[in-house]
Amino acid sequence: MMKTFREKLSGRVFFALAVSSIAALALITLFILVKGLPVIRSVGLFKFIFGMRWAPGRGEFGIFPMIVGSVSVTLGAALAGVPVGICCAIFLAEFAPAPLRNIFRPAIQLLAGIPSVVYGFWGLLFVVPLIRDHLGGPGLSILAGSVILGIMILPTVISISEVSLLALPRQYKEGALALGMTHWQAIKSVLLPASKSGIVAAVILGLGRAIGETMAVIMVLGNAVALPHSILDPVRTLTTNIGIEMGYAAGEHQQALFATGIVLFVIIMLLNSAAQFITREKKHK
Repeated sequence: MMKTFREKLSGRVFFALAVSSIAALALITLFILVKGLPVIRSVGLFKFIFGMRWAPGRGEFGIFPMIVGSVSVTLGAALAGVPVGICCAIFLAEFAPAPLRNIFRPAIQLLAGIPSVVYGFWGLLFVVPLIRDHLGGPGLSILAGSVILGIMILPTVISISEVSLLALPRQYKEGALALGMTHWQAIKSVLLPASKSGIVAAVILGLGRAIGETMAVIMVLGNAVALPHSILDPVRTLTTNIGIEMGYAAGEHQQALFATGIVLFVIIMLLNSAAQFITREKKHK
């Protein structure tokens, strides 16, 4: 009798916690929508998203340069971090001896725990001067932001990709080796295709992490509201625009920043939904 009561109580407590999490998400979403939709209605959705000028003092709220900046830096982070992350995951899952894995895994997890402002400060002191001295330009650029975000997404990409590789049945690898494949051929032709869904989900979650980052990229991007012409040009992302201007914005300007948050929220939700969909497809198969 007592055991049944405890089980029911535990179930209700966990249910209440789950509902509270969903309720918190719903309240945040509602708050952003209530604050941001008025300016979208007044300016127009098309003009807001594809407008080229951001001048709140003159009532101009076009965020297209910042969307381009966000996409450019995120794609740059993917090019910088995804290949390295997948190669590290393959090394940890297939090649690294146990003592080395015991060193590498905590070190990778430590990367995820470093505050983003530390990454930004490191980038400002080392990456930005390196770009400025050897490649030209101001140094504060898409390239600098891509390098920093590429490092920041490594823990996500490595951890999930490694788990996907380790979760494969041993028969996959043993069967490939029994057919005469080398170890690398087995990885390339069997293990990577079989774990493709998990790796793609890791990449998408890493991109979501990159596009939502604020503090580190504020310090290394240059924050120029203009369309970039090369990876050495400064840009401003959606998140940095909110972070820079929210402290002093008021009225329609503040509403425009919340509307920017709506656009960012939709992008991140789409990325996370894609990752969840790919993961579910893998489980069904």
